[in-house]
Amino acid sequence: MSSVELAGRAPEYVRSIARYIPGKPIEELAREFGLDPATIVKLASNENPRGPSPKALAAIAAAAAELTRYPDGNGFALKSALAKRFGVPQDSIVLGNGSNDVLELVTHAFLRPGDEAVFAQHAFAVYPLATQARGAKGIVVPARDFGHDLDAMRAAITPRTRVVFIANPNNPTGTWLAPEAVRAFVAAVPRDVVVVLDEAYNEYLESAQKAHASSWIAAHPNLVISRSFSKAYGLAALRVGYGLMDATVADLLNRVRQPFNVNALAQAAAIAALSDTEYVEESRRINREGVHQLEEGLRALRVRMLPTHGNFVLVEVGDATHVYDGLLRHGVIVRPVANYGLPAWLRVTVGLPAENARFLDALAAVRAA
Repeated sequence: MSSVELAGRAPEYVRSIARYIPGKPIEELAREFGLDPATIVKLASNENPRGPSPKALAAIAAAAAELTRYPDGNGFALKSALAKRFGVPQDSIVLGNGSNDVLELVTHAFLRPGDEAVFAQHAFAVYPLATQARGAKGIVVPARDFGHDLDAMRAAITPRTRVVFIANPNNPTGTWLAPEAVRAFVAAVPRDVVVVLDEAYNEYLESAQKAHASSWIAAHPNLVISRSFSKAYGLAALRVGYGLMDATVADLLNRVRQPFNVNALAQAAAIAALSDTEYVEESRRINREGVHQLEEGLRALRVRMLPTHGNFVLVEVGDATHVYDGLLRHGVIVRPVANYGLPAWLRVTVGLPAENARFLDALAAVRAA
C-alpha cells in the first residue's frame, strides 16, 4: 500500500482539515530575507513583549534541577493556587498544554460525528478546526459589528448542538461582550449544551469589564471557562493554560487528557506568574498605552483600526497580502487574517513603544511605495 493510499484510510473529515498556520517565526524571516534576527520585530502572535515575570523566570531556574523527573500529572500545586484565586474546588480545574488544549479536550469529550458546534464568524480558528477533527459540523453564525451576535447564536442551537464557543475578548477582532450579556446567554442555552467561554485575553480588560464567570459555574454546570498563561503572563513558549468548570465535566476532560500534558517548568512558572499581580497590572497598563499609540499613528496614516479589548489591533489595509509582504521586507512580522474571512485586514500585536513605532514607520513606507 502506498503512502497516498494509506492516507486515504484516514477519515475524510480529517483529510479535509486546513492546517493551522501560526505566526511566522523570527528565525524563518531572517533566513528568507537575510536579515539580522535582532533587527526583526515580531507583532504576529499576541505575545507579551515584556517577557515573563522575574518571579516566573526564577521559578523556572529552580525547577530545572528536577528535569529528570516526570511532572506532577495532576498539577496539584498549580491547581491549588488557581483554586485559591478563583474560589473553586481543585477538582473543578483542568490543566492544559495552553488553553488551546482545553478547547480540544472539550471537543474530545462532547463531540461525535454528526454533532454540531456553534461559534461566531471571525472567531478563533481553533474552534472550527477542533470541531472538524471530531467529525462534527461547525455552525458559523454571522458576526455583528465584527463580534458575537449572541441572539443569533442562541437561535442557531439545535437538538444536535453539543458545544457553543464564545471568545471574550475575541481574537482576532478585539471585540468584547458585557458580562451581563454573556451570563444571560449562558442561562438561555439548554443545560445539555456545553458553553465554552474562552477568556485567553481576560487579563487585558479593565476591572469593571471582567465577568468573574467562575462564580457562575454552580448555577450553570454546562459552563467551561478557558484561560491562558501565554498572553498577559508572558509564558507562551511553555504552553500552559487551564479550564474552570463543574467537577463532573472536569472528570470527563481528564479522562481524555494526555498524561503529563503540562510540563514541570510550565507548572512552576505558572504558579509564580499567578502570584505576581503587579507584573500583570503593569503589562495591562503598558498595553493600553500601546493601543493609544497605535490608534494615533494609524489615524495619522488614515488607516482604519477596530476598537480593541485585547493586546492586538485589527487594521484594514486593503491588499493585505501585499502590505504583509512589504512589512516582512522591512523586518516587521504581523498576522494576515484572510483565513478568518478578513482578507483586507491584518492583526497587529501591541508591542513596546519602539516596536509600535517601527510598525507604523514600516506601514507608512509600504503604503508610500
